Amino acid sequence: MSNQILTMLEQHKEGFLSGEVLSQELKISRTAVWKQIKKLESQGYQFEASRRLGYRLIGKPSKLSVHELMDKLSGSTLIKAIKLHDSVDSTQNIAHRLAEDDALEGTLVIAEQQTSGRGRMGRKWISPTGKGVWMSLVLRPKLPLQVASQLTLLTAVALCRALRTVAAPLEIGIKWPNDLLINGKKISGILLESTAEEERLKYVIAGIGISVNLEESDYPQELRDIATSLRLELGRPLDRAEVIASFIREFEQLYTAYQKDGFGFIRSLWEALSVSLHKPMQLKTANGMQIGTPIGLDESGALLATFENGATIPIFSAETLPAPDNRS
Repeated sequence: MSNQILTMLEQHKEGFLSGEVLSQELKISRTAVWKQIKKLESQGYQFEASRRLGYRLIGKPSKLSVHELMDKLSGSTLIKAIKLHDSVDSTQNIAHRLAEDDALEGTLVIAEQQTSGRGRMGRKWISPTGKGVWMSLVLRPKLPLQVASQLTLLTAVALCRALRTVAAPLEIGIKWPNDLLINGKKISGILLESTAEEERLKYVIAGIGISVNLEESDYPQELRDIATSLRLELGRPLDRAEVIASFIREFEQLYTAYQKDGFGFIRSLWEALSVSLHKPMQLKTANGMQIGTPIGLDESGALLATFENGATIPIFSAETLPAPDNRS
């Protein structure tokens, strides 16, 4: 039904088509027409709506292309294959299955839409069609299991540097350990999941979600104060293929250097880009809620935080929240 409506609107692209005409032609109610329009909007189509005139198609979703991506990544030695899907439950799930079937390091899974995209701690990630970058990268680093968290920090640095390039002059920063923020609002999340054999990494799936061209209407009301997109902040859409290529270029450079030289320079880059340091915050750990001040990373990648008793403690896993305002 939505395809029929789309066809009719495309045939009348110079003008409006009334809801009454659409309902009569398709033998459905005007409410049903409105629901189908909303369905098409969720897929990235854009309409101008008028109570008096009806609907007019004004924009179609931009589609990614494997050919265009491979062309932009022609100098990459990391990317071996790109698997592009229209809609999947989660690119993480697809990448895990490919990795178990011996997919090469550098296999990149991208989806125009995710129906069950996920972030840290099982949180749902909003992934509308044609408006963001939803991708997962298969990695096979020859590293011990205990340094897996360093790859999360490396990925955050690569993504932050890439987005600062393609979305200049936006000031994008990293919230520990794996969110990217603009003015306190989230624009991207990173989820690394690993599988090990005999205490060494067998493979790592690096999942990246970037809110590139989402509009305010794409977010539920409860997220509009805490989430944003590059388009909303810049006031213009971005080329999603260039966003992907910019990230891969940054990631490949840092990943190669990390495997050769270790974590030290990644640590320095992360600290320089962080928005989490030197401000009191609540740290929700397995031991409960504590208020501390993050001051940097230790050599393993743990967050170092100082507390009121003067102790400096490494934090390996925690939720970070603003410290309560105790001013009267």
